[in-house]
Amino acid sequence: MTAHRALLVALLAACGTDTGSPTPPRSAFASLRYDNAAPPPDVSNRYGDDPAAAKLGQTLFFDARLSGQLLDPDNGELAGSLGTRGMPGLVSCSSCHVPKTGFVDTRSPGQQISLAAQWTARKAPMLLESAFVSLFNWDGERDSMWRQTIGVMEGNREFNSGRLFISEQMFHIYRNDYEAIFGAMPPLDDTTRFPAIAPENTGCVIAMATVEQYICHGVPGDAAEYDGMAPDDQTAVTRVMVNAAKAIAAYQRQLRCGDSRFDKWIDGDDAALDASELRGAALFIGKAHCTDCHSGPNLTDYQFHNVGLAPKHVAQAFVDQGDDGAETGLAGLAADPLNVQSEFSDGDDGRLPAAVPASMAGAFRTPSLRCDATHPSFMHTAQLRTLDEVVAFHNSGGDPAGPYPGQSELEPLALTDDEQVDLTAFLAALDGPGPDAALLSAPQ
Repeated sequence: MTAHRALLVALLAACGTDTGSPTPPRSAFASLRYDNAAPPPDVSNRYGDDPAAAKLGQTLFFDARLSGQLLDPDNGELAGSLGTRGMPGLVSCSSCHVPKTGFVDTRSPGQQISLAAQWTARKAPMLLESAFVSLFNWDGERDSMWRQTIGVMEGNREFNSGRLFISEQMFHIYRNDYEAIFGAMPPLDDTTRFPAIAPENTGCVIAMATVEQYICHGVPGDAAEYDGMAPDDQTAVTRVMVNAAKAIAAYQRQLRCGDSRFDKWIDGDDAALDASELRGAALFIGKAHCTDCHSGPNLTDYQFHNVGLAPKHVAQAFVDQGDDGAETGLAGLAADPLNVQSEFSDGDDGRLPAAVPASMAGAFRTPSLRCDATHPSFMHTAQLRTLDEVVAFHNSGGDPAGPYPGQSELEPLALTDDEQVDLTAFLAALDGPGPDAALLSAPQ
């Protein structure tokens, strides 16, 4: 045994190994071992594992030609904005989920909430491991990955687009690829049935150049864009939009984090974690109670929790002071005309909650801790900037009651300064290699 190896063994013994020391044995961490197996099928999306659909979806993920006008005056005024206010066709999925930096927003000013058509009200969630999620968005507002994509495309904070315009773009740009996967498209070039929409006229448009006043349309029944269209034609337009979103979801299902050094340690590699990280691992499943919410292979219970986070000013915009989280998000699922029980879904696995629990005020979805350490901001508000701040926040028991809705679930942890350092070190050991490089840009 070399001197280096002997020193390493001594360090491991000092912080605990499998031989009866205070650190739990590797078997205690077995339920947290990363699962490299393919995610379970999404019954609502029959194309979720179709390679051709995934390739088309990857192309669409990077295509800004599906978006409408930039609305916020900060566009063109701040470094990192996508263009000048009033310009269309500049927002893509990759604008706020930057592939080369872990599919989070490292592009927008402040790297907290996103500046797309307008400022978003919350941090853009990481997309890695999203194939395992059943209720999407921070508040569970959407019940499938493809439905979440449609919400972003039609949202005037993000794409600021509409389904007729997007469907027409799919017809003019991607018809051959689309029909090879989904079958014949409706005749979206027939302007007697489908009014032609210019990119500057989809979604919300600027009513007055000198003030933030918009005229919005884009969703069937909401505005003149759809006046005169037969109900069957509106359904056909929605079907094209849904299929485009299902293709993007097929691409996103491939975005994985991969094994971390922590997983290699579970598998028996003594050198994979250092002494501080091992102490942090023990705290993670012990004194810090992290696994109460961050459990399973992806280190999330996929549930909604109130962590007592008072809203604060971030980036160039204020976080919504009245964000009720899952209490509001879950409430609209059953009535959503595009939910997994609708005619546009390919199946229903019972993911819709029967009722909204009374404790959902101020509750937000537990994020995965996989590939999380290098993010530029944390929490649904993005107001915490480092893992040290996140650990300190949880150690303190969250913010005092009052500025946030509902009842916080956090209690002080009484971690020492050294223990907080160790826990932070462990969280940094959960990063994997990320997706294959071929998935980080539009396919050739």
